[in-house]
Amino acid sequence: MLSGVLAGGLASVASTATIGRVWAACDIGAGAGADSATLLFLAPVIWVAAAVPWVVLHGTLGRRHPRAALTAGLAFTVWFTWFLVTWLGMADSYPAPVCPGNVPPWWPGFIPV
Repeated sequence: MLSGVLAGGLASVASTATIGRVWAACDIGAGAGADSATLLFLAPVIWVAAAVPWVVLHGTLGRRHPRAALTAGLAFTVWFTWFLVTWLGMADSYPAPVCPGNVPPWWPGFIPV
């Protein structure tokens, strides 16, 4: 249970920080104040959305196979963080002349967008 809260918090902090960096690098959004307020609002929502699967995994799979539940929870958290950054951070519908394809220059090429 505690691992879900910690992993959800880590996913929330990592995804909101990365989304903020993408928005700042590609000049996406309404401005620094509005973007910060949006991310501040999204952080607890992301935290809960990342922690709930851990609770479900702990309650179902974790009773018999705790290592499998931990592995599945970590895999979900990594995937969820990647999904949020690529879906919210790199919006295809928003024109970003600074970043071709709305992908910042610092984004690693081996991570799909």
